[in-house]
Amino acid sequence: MVKVPGPFKTPPSITLDPKPLADVPDAPLTPESGDARAMRSASRRSEIPVFEVMQITDEVARRRHAGHDVVSLCAGEPSARPAPGTLQPAGYTGPLGTTPLREAIAGHYRDWYGVEVDPGRVAVTTGSSGAFQLVFLTAFDPGDRVALVSPGYPAYRNILTALGVHVIEIATGPETRYQPTPQLLDEAVREHGDLAGLIVASPANPTGTMLARSELQSLVEWCSAKGARFISDEIYHGITFIDAGPDSRGVSAVELDSDAIVINSFSKYWGMTGWRLGWALLPEDMVAPFEALASNFALSPPAPAQELAMRAFSPETYAERDSVVQGFAKARALILDAEQSLNWGPAAPSDGAFYYYSELGPQLERFGDSSSYARALLEGADVAVVPGGDFDPVAGHRAVRLSYAAGEAAVAEALDRIIRFQG
Repeated sequence: MVKVPGPFKTPPSITLDPKPLADVPDAPLTPESGDARAMRSASRRSEIPVFEVMQITDEVARRRHAGHDVVSLCAGEPSARPAPGTLQPAGYTGPLGTTPLREAIAGHYRDWYGVEVDPGRVAVTTGSSGAFQLVFLTAFDPGDRVALVSPGYPAYRNILTALGVHVIEIATGPETRYQPTPQLLDEAVREHGDLAGLIVASPANPTGTMLARSELQSLVEWCSAKGARFISDEIYHGITFIDAGPDSRGVSAVELDSDAIVINSFSKYWGMTGWRLGWALLPEDMVAPFEALASNFALSPPAPAQELAMRAFSPETYAERDSVVQGFAKARALILDAEQSLNWGPAAPSDGAFYYYSELGPQLERFGDSSSYARALLEGADVAVVPGGDFDPVAGHRAVRLSYAAGEAAVAEALDRIIRFQG
């Protein structure tokens, strides 16, 4: 039995000096001193959950260091990386990135989506994570209400919470393919009040689901009518497995509304996770305040990464990365073919990204919840998967996410181990 300590008592050997601490030179700040500063805790806005994916990634590294042959389907990090090339030393760039790279990103929208984007509205950032932080700081004030879906990427919720923004989580399921609808947004407004913004992702993490053009259009129009910021996370564009004609790579919100905020990155399609480089397309009214924040927070995006990223938009690079996506498709097919043998529960349709999100079904009777299952699987079979609690605080204890970014061979080995582990 754990004993709960009683009220704090001053040890008999200590006599508290009644003189104020300000008059005592070099007085240590301790609970015994009676000074309130000694009891100060971290800020309330920092009281957010740790990103469990990174904890598991750290555990995978420790196990590998200890000699375990761990197959990780945990992180959304492509195993196929571009060659780094030869980089020269570089200094700071502008807070929004180099002009050539901003122009190249604008050209990417012309080539892929047939839309003209002013390079002056392109902001290069330290990964998409840096883009989210700066966009949220620029777009929202503490107390604003911003909607997002659950299950969804936990960093949206955690960054917004740290900034004092009220997160309105919209529970979704197979009936809406784990995506928001105008009807669900209307219900959220009736229950919580007006929204300052909406965040969508297509393809989404962890479900992999995508919004059709008409569905995305209806959400953009809803936000425009309500005066809410529309933020589109398009980091997984290009990693898709549906036949949607010209929209097969994904529909960009900037095609539908020039005032939409679009966030993307070189991390997923281009496999450049460690280079920490992303971008945002901003409405005109946000460019100047965003630049002011960027110039204080990071000064500039990493210059060597920007130099390397200039090669991302060549025909040769597009072809090479499309071949990598074909490898993801093969790994995805292995998981879909193994669904019956896995003996799990209902799974989200994996239209894009490189994730398979599924309820555990019968496995919950044996392991209780997804965290216990994931821990047992890692310890018993050296396979790492992510419990669903990070993505869905309410129902995520029933689900896990597999990342098939590790490639076909790793997925095949992991599936074999999982099926043998489950008996």
